[in-house]
Amino acid sequence: MELPRIEDFTVGLKYRIFQAALNGLAAVGAGRWTLPGSRGLGGILMLHHVRPWTERPFAPNRLLEVTPEFLDAALARAKALGFRIASLDAVVDALEAGIEFAAKPPLLAITFDDGYRDNLDHALPVLRRHGAPAAVFVTPGFADRSAGLWWCDLEDAIARADEVRADLPDGPFAMATGDPAAKAAAFEALYWRLRALPEPDMRTVVAKLAAGQGIDSLATTERLCLDWAGLRRLAADPLITIGAHTMTHPMLAKHDAATACAEMADSRAAIERELGVPVRHLAYPVGDPTSAGPREFAMARELGFRSAVTTRPGMLFPQHRDHLTALPRVSLNGNFQNVGQFGALLSGIPFHLWNKGRRLNVA
Repeated sequence: MELPRIEDFTVGLKYRIFQAALNGLAAVGAGRWTLPGSRGLGGILMLHHVRPWTERPFAPNRLLEVTPEFLDAALARAKALGFRIASLDAVVDALEAGIEFAAKPPLLAITFDDGYRDNLDHALPVLRRHGAPAAVFVTPGFADRSAGLWWCDLEDAIARADEVRADLPDGPFAMATGDPAAKAAAFEALYWRLRALPEPDMRTVVAKLAAGQGIDSLATTERLCLDWAGLRRLAADPLITIGAHTMTHPMLAKHDAATACAEMADSRAAIERELGVPVRHLAYPVGDPTSAGPREFAMARELGFRSAVTTRPGMLFPQHRDHLTALPRVSLNGNFQNVGQFGALLSGIPFHLWNKGRRLNVA
């Protein structure tokens, strides 16, 4: 994501420490100053949903959504800090040209994963107000309603249940989920046990839980994701670049090479066929080191993608010129909707500390 991986945002010690660190950096005005070279050439923002917040006591996937008002404020803050909002192609151009990290102004690309309806309804109007280009990474299986959003199905199943039981290879799972706090604890515990499984097994468990609560997974996809007609409307805007996000949103590193390669290549072919636009860029689903690594980075390069983005947290540096299919991102995370904290992120200092001073994280 970006910030540290999803697990680091769950309620717990790491979350509180990171939030406290961001608050401290925001309080001293980080964003208007940096450690030497910490901001680099700039960065790539990562978003998913942009939509008005609906208050609810159990929202474990809230990290994946920000409000339109926060996106508007964040882009204004980025420009006030001297960033130039640029297309993903322009950022890759700069990396390929070897522009030094001290170059002014730093660049900031905006990216959206999955292809949600709210990207068209709520994000695009904000982008237009700022004249801000963005890349939207599309999953054809969501657009044609053949693939589900398992993380949403898991949230919905736990939201409806008073108790969650699942038979897992490492032993049974059972937790009461009668109130929001219990539901949050169950989601966190079960999510990470599921993530440790082979992906087909994980999806089978989630599908069984969802079916047991009467959840129609593809109806959720229909409700949340743009279809091809909606994607054509989005792609027609001159601010928007369309990228690929695989066919069915798998964690590629959990699959054999042939499957991973086909997911990448077929998604590009489907998007180009349906939308009539060239697809030059890729985003790895989930995108952390357990989901995309050196094998996937090499595949994307061999398939001819100009760039590919991960969810590994970090800013961009000249050294990324040799790793254009392993680019880091900065998450606009729903748990950190504070422009002061966002400014602290853009200083690069949190990532400098998180990555122990390393400019590259591509292993």
